[in-house]
Amino acid sequence: MVERHRAEHTEPRINGQGPPDVGAHRYWLMKSEPDTFSIQDLEKAPKRTTCWDGVRNYQARNFMRAMKIGDQVLFYHSNADPPAIVGIAEIVREAYPDRSALDPHDSHYDPNSTAASPVWDMVDVRLIRIFAEPLALDGLRRHSGLKGMELLRKGSRLSVQPVRPREWRVIVGLEQLGLKKSGKRLKKV
Repeated sequence: MVERHRAEHTEPRINGQGPPDVGAHRYWLMKSEPDTFSIQDLEKAPKRTTCWDGVRNYQARNFMRAMKIGDQVLFYHSNADPPAIVGIAEIVREAYPDRSALDPHDSHYDPNSTAASPVWDMVDVRLIRIFAEPLALDGLRRHSGLKGMELLRKGSRLSVQPVRPREWRVIVGLEQLGLKKSGKRLKKV
């Protein structure tokens, strides 16, 4: 078992709110640029699982530290045309030290992070499914049920963020509605 070295901290908060559903499975959104790592890359990974490394924002790191096995994740393609939620993954390993921070040859190297006192963590995620139709950011902005969602907040740039249970239900409902309209079937991997 990996021992985690971390300072005492309270539950992570965003806009004055803690993570959703404390004590139950939580919901998250994780952003990745498809040119760097896409949902299709996750699908091709061994066991459709990979580590989510390289996060270098303290608030995003703290959200990853709050993740538990079984938590559900919306996989979001940022810097895409259009940016969109493209699928669902789940947390399969809780936060542990991010080894990319320790490698001086890695673009995510941090000289302040050491094996004895790691600054940055990563989690492991496994793909559950790829959406048949991506849910584009512009369409999400027009949905009243998502008002207040962190992803849609002006200036929001966090690569890891909480999703409220009602927002999760709206997103999954939009995916199902898109399937019904298109006549496509749910793509399980």
